[in-house]
Amino acid sequence: MKTYLITGGSGFIGSNFIQYMFGKHPGIRVINMDSLTYAGNPHNLKALERNPGYSFIKADICDKNAVDSVFSANDIDCVVHFAAESHVDRSIKNPEVFVRTNVLGTAALLNAAKASWADGGTGFRPGKKFVHISTDEVYGALGAQGFFTEATPLDPHSPYSASKAGADMLVKSYYDTYRFPVNITRCSNNYGPYQFPEKLIPLMINNALSGKPLPVYGDGMQVRDWLFVTDHARAIDLVCENAAAGEVYNIGGHNEKYNIDIVRTIITTLRELLPDSDTRKRGISEDLIKHVEDRKGHDRRYAIDPSKISRELGWRPETPFSEGIRKTIAWYLDNADWVENVVCGEYLKYYAEMYE
Repeated sequence: MKTYLITGGSGFIGSNFIQYMFGKHPGIRVINMDSLTYAGNPHNLKALERNPGYSFIKADICDKNAVDSVFSANDIDCVVHFAAESHVDRSIKNPEVFVRTNVLGTAALLNAAKASWADGGTGFRPGKKFVHISTDEVYGALGAQGFFTEATPLDPHSPYSASKAGADMLVKSYYDTYRFPVNITRCSNNYGPYQFPEKLIPLMINNALSGKPLPVYGDGMQVRDWLFVTDHARAIDLVCENAAAGEVYNIGGHNEKYNIDIVRTIITTLRELLPDSDTRKRGISEDLIKHVEDRKGHDRRYAIDPSKISRELGWRPETPFSEGIRKTIAWYLDNADWVENVVCGEYLKYYAEMYE
């Protein structure tokens, strides 16, 4: 039985990945280690609570003793490291929090895995893998043309992306120095179920349904490449199974969109999906759009070239944006209780009842 340690598994991408993995590999064992910050929600994995292959540990990756104890008590085969502070706006306000979690937390995990997987000589036991989940934001910004490749120099422009770039370089150094079995993946903007409503798509969905303004930074012409979260999970699985140690892979959706067009698509799709009897429908229009002062250091365009992972591991995105955005909006409409619990903090009571 292969054992995975998933850090940050109660968050958006982590919880989708864990659900995907149990669907694809039902015989695996998954240990989800999450400190349950505001963006970590045990409701996301409620369906797995009775699965004997799933276990949850509430711990901070910066807590060296807690991390070491997980490796001491379990024979971990693969670490998939999602845990991170990830919101750019929050990093501008409190950069030191991002450095602590994203850099020092990554170091604690690397050191624990390195000690646990040592073969008694100068190498590591076979079959072990440390997969570090990063972001295309470490590359900085693109002009109107071109794509990020794995050879693009790192040029982060926010405290968030700088902390992720620092973690990337640390992970790479463990391969270069110790030949520690690592991979790094850098993805474009994810969207889908269970995303905390501070990010663009769920924020706009929630605000529109509540009749609140839809805040758009600057002119809204920033370009992002959008990747449906299940496609991302499938890519990470392939990296875990088949990637050679030390390799970096960009994971992109071939879905470049202007932010303002994303907002307009959400408005249109909500109006299509809501029945005429729903009183919220009448208030959802482009009149809700409110342009606000642009974010400091806001990168203008991101776009990823995923040809390496396609060529070497056979991965391609399968979900067109037109399909993925309808699935996403439909999920939020069908899971209004989840949104309400997240935004009001009720999930903390749920955690206390279930785990404490």
